[in-house]
Amino acid sequence: MGIEAGLIGLLLFVLWLWAVISILQSNASGGGKLLWILIVVIFPFVGFVIWLFIGPRSAR
Repeated sequence: MGIEAGLIGLLLFVLWLWAVISILQSNASGGGKLLWILIVVIFPFVGFVIWLFIGPRSAR
């Protein structure tokens, strides 16, 4: 269980980091960005899934 748990933890961290970076680069207002980051930080997996489907899109 050791290496599998470590790989899952690493994957979740990478997804969390990607979500935070994407939120910071989005077109959302400052307050909106803060709210999304708090959701992703407080609820790491669930927050990521919610952000993935309904979160702010990056500014491209």
